[in-house]
Amino acid sequence: MTNALSKLLETRDWLMADGATGTNLFNMGLSSGDAPELWNADEPQNIKKLYSLAVDNGSDIFLTNSFGGNASRLKLHDAQNRVHELNRLAAEIGRDVADAAGRPVIVAGSVGPTGDIMEPVGSLSHADAVEMFHEQAEGLKEGGADVLWLETISAPEEYKAAAEAFALADMPWVGTMSFDTAGRTMMGVTSADMVQMVDALPNTPLGFGANCGTGAPDLLRTVLGFSAQGTETPIVAKGNAGIPKYHDGHIHYDGTPELMADYAVMARDCGATIIGGCCGTMAHHLKAMREALETRPRGERPSLELIAEKLGGFSSANDGTGDDAAAPARERRGRRRRG
Repeated sequence: MTNALSKLLETRDWLMADGATGTNLFNMGLSSGDAPELWNADEPQNIKKLYSLAVDNGSDIFLTNSFGGNASRLKLHDAQNRVHELNRLAAEIGRDVADAAGRPVIVAGSVGPTGDIMEPVGSLSHADAVEMFHEQAEGLKEGGADVLWLETISAPEEYKAAAEAFALADMPWVGTMSFDTAGRTMMGVTSADMVQMVDALPNTPLGFGANCGTGAPDLLRTVLGFSAQGTETPIVAKGNAGIPKYHDGHIHYDGTPELMADYAVMARDCGATIIGGCCGTMAHHLKAMREALETRPRGERPSLELIAEKLGGFSSANDGTGDDAAAPARERRGRRRRG
């Protein structure tokens, strides 16, 4: 399938994605507990600002404000009948920003988890999950998204349901999972498991990888796990800007621009092709990341010890694959992580 993202991947050996959505919107006045997606209709100027911050600071790809834009999540805000509208608006605003950028910029339609647990553990059926993801995908497609971007998924069943839905929408896609429990997703998926799952899908993604989780070191360890499988599919790394800390009534991430610049270059050297930030990653982080990716030469694939030295220790002794039992613990956090 030829599309804007695959074309760009053919011309570049790395692409930079965007940073945080929620952190930026909270700084613009979004209240905790409110649905960010409603701002696509009510505060479009702020959503345009969100996208522009990414583009103006070097992002080649930015995600739309539609992470929780499925019927199950929007039902919590009595907006389950606005799925198509809110996703269409999210992509339309993004299309305008990308088209005015003066360079190729990819509008990625963000699709997050349903918030429900799938059968047999939970009550959400495969058919209902496909229907929810398909509805969201059609809205993003109509709004002009170049690609669909599944993110923060824990269950393989949900990942597979989304892949099926995206095939129904006839849209290319990228899909990431969140590895936050000793190198596994909440549902126990390891980096090696994910590579095998992705390779076996009838509708394979243009790229796959990891986002969010417990911090940049853990995420890079997962990326190394992907690379070790010998996959030829582009790998995505979207790590948080440090560790969240509660200060003066707000959550702040302690990652500095210098730390995120180191992370971006190390992500590339670990084998990632698409590199961005997740929670806490702001415009000044993106600017530093872009500069580092453009100016620092490629290096050898970093060891776990080097990752810990540069970015801080790991939250667990291993990543579930059995290959790294001696990984440095988080107590050896690098000095740059503070602040």
